[in-house]
Amino acid sequence: MIPEHFLHFVKNLSNILAQDSEFLALAAGGSWIEGKIDEFSDIDLVIAHQSAALPVAQRKAIAESAGDLLSCFTGEHVGEPRLLICLYDNPLLHVDLKFVQLSDMTERVENPVILWERDQVLTDIIASSTAQFPHPDFQWIEDRFWVWIHYAAVKIGRGELFEVLTFVSFMQQTVLGPLALISNGQLPKGVRKLEMILPDADLQAMLQTNATYDKASCLASLRSIVDYYCRLREVLMTDKVEFKVRAERQVRAYLKGIR
Repeated sequence: MIPEHFLHFVKNLSNILAQDSEFLALAAGGSWIEGKIDEFSDIDLVIAHQSAALPVAQRKAIAESAGDLLSCFTGEHVGEPRLLICLYDNPLLHVDLKFVQLSDMTERVENPVILWERDQVLTDIIASSTAQFPHPDFQWIEDRFWVWIHYAAVKIGRGELFEVLTFVSFMQQTVLGPLALISNGQLPKGVRKLEMILPDADLQAMLQTNATYDKASCLASLRSIVDYYCRLREVLMTDKVEFKVRAERQVRAYLKGIR
């Protein structure tokens, strides 16, 4: 069940948007779509508007009018400058507000839940177009994988273990998590909710890739990353993917030689 203060927030925001003809629709994505939103969730909202783009000041004004805003900032760090990431008080609530021109909704990664709209404008767009969630490029991963593993291995040798711990997280988020989810018929949403989705064998394989601030632990993590990647690769990657056989052989030998 959606928490009451979530519903209150979106109702208040809908009323605010309805008073300005610039705004055409409000929709919710993420956990709201799946019906799995709870008190620990954030709210992912899309605000559709008429203009090609809205100034940051105008977007922030909308955010401020929607509740007791503590702080907000734009989403360039995640490649989405249209996004306004907000933290509200009374109670504390994380809300992502993505401002998009209505016509841009033809290109989307999911079909959102429409919370408010004018004259079914968003309903019509969703009915006439298809959502497509981006999938990883298997060849792109294979081209880089063994170079990445060697990079982490030499960092272990030098003792730069904080860098290795960051690398492990990167591999889980960018490679292993998405591939594990695809292999289990899910969308490749990084490592989000792996604990709730993956079968035990995959979850245990992912857990084996974790590392602590210790050379032996970091080395064991790298070897587990290699093992799990190769298992996933055999399941998912077709003959169209050119395996980097020589790179794999040399990097595996390098890993084996580390003590």
